[in-house]
Order: sequence, then C-alpha cells, then structure tokens
Amino acid sequence: MNSSNIIQIQRYHSPCGDLILGSFDDKLCLCDWAVERHRDVVDIRLRKVLRAGYEEKTSNIIQETSKQLDEYFDGKRTVFDIPMLFAGTDFQKKVWHKLLEIPYGVTISYGELATQLGMPKAVRAVANANGANAISIIVPCHRVIGSDHSLTGYGGGLAAKKKLLELESVEKTLF
Repeated sequence: MNSSNIIQIQRYHSPCGDLILGSFDDKLCLCDWAVERHRDVVDIRLRKVLRAGYEEKTSNIIQETSKQLDEYFDGKRTVFDIPMLFAGTDFQKKVWHKLLEIPYGVTISYGELATQLGMPKAVRAVANANGANAISIIVPCHRVIGSDHSLTGYGGGLAAKKKLLELESVEKTLF
C-alpha cells in the first residue's frame, strides 16, 4: 500500500474511555470508541469507502485532535477546529453535518433532529445515521437524547454519554 491508501490510527485515552483516532489525507476520519458495539462495522465502512487499510502511526491531524480533546476534557474548549472527512452515505453525511450545529451544552431529541433535517417521519433513519457516526465527541452525537430526555444508546456506552453531557453542563459551580 502506498501512503494514500493508509488510515493512520492512534489510541487516545479519554476520561470516558479509550478512543481510536484516525486520519486520512490530512483530515480526521475516525474518533471512535475502542470498545464500541459497532467497531467492526465502522472499520469496514471506512476501509471500503476510503479504499485504505489501517496503520498504527501518528499524524499532524491526530496530534492536533489529541490536543483539542485534552482541552475539551479540561473544560477549556467548546468547539473543535479539525478538518474532517466523512465516510458514509449522502444521508449519513447530511445527519452528521447537522450534528455539528448542536451547540455545546445543548441536547436535542432524535425527533427534533429529524425535524430540523426536514424529515420529521424519518426518526429511526436519523437515529441510525447518528449511531453510525465515526467521529464521536467532535461530531457531537452524544447531544442527541430520547424525546423523554432519557439517555438512549451510545457507542461509548451510556456512562460515557452521561459523563460527556455532565462535562458540557452549564450548571457547573464557579468556585
């Protein structure tokens, strides 16, 4: 394989669990939970869409992503500034781009997300696309919750989702 057929990957240790960061062509294509239920599905999709294999190696994008994740977990960053490459269907990409519009500290329901996308009856399809997101945290799928405000499925587990939402909660003590 030449370098254009390589997805560079590195492990990142977050307070919520390990993530696998991946870059391809100077863009982030992967920030996914190492112990994720759909880990193999995400990997197969990435390899197929990008026509590339994994190589454990760092890159400038992975280093910058690690730095920005550190700042996020330290409460010093609310918005990420990383060039991203989405590997999915047009519909999935539309959902993932919409996720980027959910502000830090805000949650919405799957139904609200479907309505914002102009597809109020497509809640299940929107939820599936949300679940297929390969760039967790940076593309904030954790900010989507059940219509009854319950924490519904999350690739990193509900404990990780709860920690992320607590981290972003505006009800922090100021002293």
